[in-house]
Amino acid sequence: MPFQAHKRTHTFFMMVFFICLGITTEVFFTAFTALFTGEPACGKPLWALTGFTYVWMAFIYGLIPLLGILFHHHVAHFPLGRRLMTYVILLYMVEFVSGFLLEIITGSCPWKYTSGLHVMGYIRLDYFPAWTLFVWMVERLYIYVNRNVIQ
Repeated sequence: MPFQAHKRTHTFFMMVFFICLGITTEVFFTAFTALFTGEPACGKPLWALTGFTYVWMAFIYGLIPLLGILFHHHVAHFPLGRRLMTYVILLYMVEFVSGFLLEIITGSCPWKYTSGLHVMGYIRLDYFPAWTLFVWMVERLYIYVNRNVIQ
């Protein structure tokens, strides 16, 4: 398990790594999405490439290695397409549940979607290609960091 004494440092490093990766990726994604849609983010000019995220996302991205510990070995033998589909479905479930819970706890979901093909404002189905690329990148990095960076 991830919280046994000898694995705590490894798990903590993995959580911090994926928090940084997720937040950075989200800031870049929102900046370039604003540029391509022509809708400035945060009231800044388009070419300022202003991106944003939410502090709550640190906790959500921190779940990646914990979910990886639980799920990766179950799907590792699947063909790539099936693995990616499984990961995106899992990602959509986490995004939906966390958005729903944040709305209950704080009174609003920080990323409440109002455009695109969304489900109750919590997940955007039309972001499927972007999420597929993200989960592929996360899987590759999860395997690499787990095997090579820390022992």
